[in-house]
Order: sequence, then C-alpha cells, then structure tokens
Amino acid sequence: MSVEALAEQFTVTPQTIRRDVNALCDANLLRRRHGGAAKVDPTVNVSYDARRVAYAEAKRRIGDEVALIVPSRASVALGIGTTPEMVAQALAHHEDLTIVTNNMNAAMQLAANRSNRIFVPGGMLRLPDRDLLGPETEALFRAYRTDFGIFGVGGIEPDGSLVDFERAEVLARQAICQSCRQSILVVDRSKFGRPAPAQGGTLGDADIVVLDGAPEPALAALLEAADVEVRIADGGGR
Repeated sequence: MSVEALAEQFTVTPQTIRRDVNALCDANLLRRRHGGAAKVDPTVNVSYDARRVAYAEAKRRIGDEVALIVPSRASVALGIGTTPEMVAQALAHHEDLTIVTNNMNAAMQLAANRSNRIFVPGGMLRLPDRDLLGPETEALFRAYRTDFGIFGVGGIEPDGSLVDFERAEVLARQAICQSCRQSILVVDRSKFGRPAPAQGGTLGDADIVVLDGAPEPALAALLEAADVEVRIADGGGR
C-alpha cells in the first residue's frame, strides 16, 4: 500500500505513517517499497531479534511453566528458537542438568550455572539466529536418550501439521522428539495458522503442549484429537 492511502485510511499524516512503517520494517514485519510498504513473504521467517521481542511475556510464562515440569538433575534436549531460549532462561536456577542443544542462545543461558553439563554439535553457526543445523546436529540428538525433549515450531497448520521454515529445522526437531522419554512442544497461540513451507510431524508427536493461554476452539479440538496433555502457562511460574 502507498503511504498516502494508509494516511487516508487511518486519518493521520503521511509523516506518522512513515514513522510507523520504519518501525515495522526494522522489526522485519514489512518491506519498504517506493512510496509505500508491503507485507513480508510469510514463507520467510522474521529476524531472530524481532522474534525475541514478539510475544515476549507469553514466552516467559511458557518458560516458567516448563521449569515446573523439569526437575533438577534431569537430561534435556533443547531445540532452536526464541521460546526454547526462554525455557533455558527459566531453567537457569535448576541444578545438575545435562543439556543437549543446537541453540547457542540457550546454551549460554544455561552455562551461567556451573553445575550443568552442556553438549552442542559441530558445524557452522547459523547467523543471526546463533544455532546449528544439519547431519551433525541430528546425530548428536540421536546419540542421547534424554528425559525431556523441548522444542518449538514455526507454525501449526489447521489440520495439526507442524511446519518450519527450513527442512533442516524439521529434521532437528524430529530427532529431538524421537530421542527423548517425554516430548514437550512449547508454542504461543500466534503460531496456530501461521504458514511455513517445510512440513514434518503433527501435534500428536508431543506428549505435552505448553501454551501461553487457553486455546481457541479450533486449536482446542486439534489438541483433543491429538490426545496430548495441555499445560496453560498462567504466570504462576517459579
């Protein structure tokens, strides 16, 4: 849309629209076009830093809820993304954790506690996300039988399929899910209906789904059909 059309629609000045467009472009939610702006391609993920601040409070509550499930001295496989990073932050006060992760943001959160053992794969660090993907990552997850496997997802399709933005993300997530005793999907409700191109797995792959609030009827029906335990992060936390 053009700046002029947006200004007319919202009854504000073009200068106000330009400031708002700049802020949304900085958050990687819009792309600048000559004289206006367009939506970001939904098949391309937004930047890690933008995702970090989006729904931050919801993700914090999810992390605190997971910290109530995972005890000290447990072994945990932890996947990529901003919500697993928030889980790592919530687990920072647990003792003697064995962590297997390809999420360097999460690894650094947990490295502050010297009682933890942290295993990370080799390979090239993906920037700016600061994570690792590929065969070495999948092999590392499959080399351990962890008590808990904790993973996020790019989106949840209306039929309950799980989707991510790259095939390598799907393969790493599936390696976590298949190599743990109890799998935990951590996801805020904005992910329901969010499109992404790489498909793999369903809601039923998780033993526990931790949400930031009560699901809408369509998502609730999918969760019931998948026969998974649902935990609602209500902010009680630690």
